[in-house]
Amino acid sequence: MPDIDIARIRSAHEEIDPIFLNTPVAAHDALNQALGCSLFAKVETLNPIRCFKGRGTELFAARDLAPQEVVVCASAGNFGQGMARAAARRGHRCIVFAATNANQVKVKAMRSLGADVRLAGDDFDSAKLAARQYAEQLHARFVEDGAEPAIAEGAGSLGLELAQAVPDLATMLVPLGNGALLAGVGASFRYQSPRTQIIAVVAEQAPSMKLSLEQKRVVETQRADTIADGVAVRVPVPSALAMLSGRFDAVVSVTEGEILQAMRLILQYLGLVIEPAGALGIAAILADQERFQGRKVGTVLCGANVAEGMLKQLVEA
Repeated sequence: MPDIDIARIRSAHEEIDPIFLNTPVAAHDALNQALGCSLFAKVETLNPIRCFKGRGTELFAARDLAPQEVVVCASAGNFGQGMARAAARRGHRCIVFAATNANQVKVKAMRSLGADVRLAGDDFDSAKLAARQYAEQLHARFVEDGAEPAIAEGAGSLGLELAQAVPDLATMLVPLGNGALLAGVGASFRYQSPRTQIIAVVAEQAPSMKLSLEQKRVVETQRADTIADGVAVRVPVPSALAMLSGRFDAVVSVTEGEILQAMRLILQYLGLVIEPAGALGIAAILADQERFQGRKVGTVLCGANVAEGMLKQLVEA
């Protein structure tokens, strides 16, 4: 299978809708004091789908889809939004499968962007199986987040932007779901800022990717019960594990309480409502502040599609 190519990441800006590019880097002295380090957070939520996924889906649709090709995918919500928007802009029909208990904010957003959303299964991986089977029946293109190099390369464009904006980061903390973000950002930093330590972050209650990377094989788990639905992976993508080889230095996990605390700090100091998966980097600092003490640390606030109940919980805290 083709691997990630830094040349394609460097040229990605030519094919991605500019509305997703050159996003701001947030920093705040009081937040730094609370965390004990100098934090530089790439804000990927100020766009039509409120997440970073538009970078990868734009690049994939531009480079890899044939004219009028029908696409089928599975999503917890953000990838589906990106795929729906990129497909609609280019005249493709897009069918997205999501779990029956998926975040309704994300489901509505996918539909508003033109996706034919089908609800199937009680979690993301069950929905993915249904999507794969449907694509086979329809003889349509099945697009798997984490398995397509172009999607990772599109995500890698934000890594290049951050590494160029803050050239001496000691550590880069990257939320880890299916792996496209880590693969792309990891490749970008290895090229642009090779001294930066790259740490992937998973939710403690969705450990399959951490276990798989540590054991160098696919490790499935029975459940992935975390508020961070964007990283609630139970069945890793085998090809994604291969693409991640050499592109990170460590994988850490964070608790549900640390994720919530991170979301509250982001709201308090940066004035941004960030979904749980998008707060994993800051949660990792809270989990081990001594490790990052006094260091220049980067992360990506990668999504802001928060469920209504979670939003109420944040505001009332």
